[in-house]
Amino acid sequence: MEEILNDSVVPIELEKFEKKYNEELSNGTVTTTTQFEYAYCMVRSDFASDMKTGLVLLEDLFVKHPEGRRDYLYYMAIGHTRLKEYSEALKHAQAFLEIEPNNQQVIALEELIKKRMDIEGLKGVAKATGAALVVGGILGLGLALLKK
Repeated sequence: MEEILNDSVVPIELEKFEKKYNEELSNGTVTTTTQFEYAYCMVRSDFASDMKTGLVLLEDLFVKHPEGRRDYLYYMAIGHTRLKEYSEALKHAQAFLEIEPNNQQVIALEELIKKRMDIEGLKGVAKATGAALVVGGILGLGLALLKK
């Protein structure tokens, strides 16, 4: 599963699909296939702004084209996971599993998301504890200096 999350789009591929998308957009009609291909590339970009654009395109497809919801949910879960937006990622993975409950790839993704949520939660606790210790140390030092 890690390899899917670490898969980055090749810049030439992204440029190709971006050009195709923009050409269709300027002609007034973007096909579902073109929008999906471009969104798929954007979600695999190394840049958060591209990933967010890809997610917007996928959400638009999800609303307008119910026949592809399964794929859109999957790549939305991937995109949100790559952005470390784990609650959103989990929501999309679980929605996918409502459609196809035995999909092992998405079950593995769901487990990975939960694991990362736990790790991030522990990091948050550690940061909060560390900050409290620093503040406590500063206050203790300040009180010690006042007593002198």
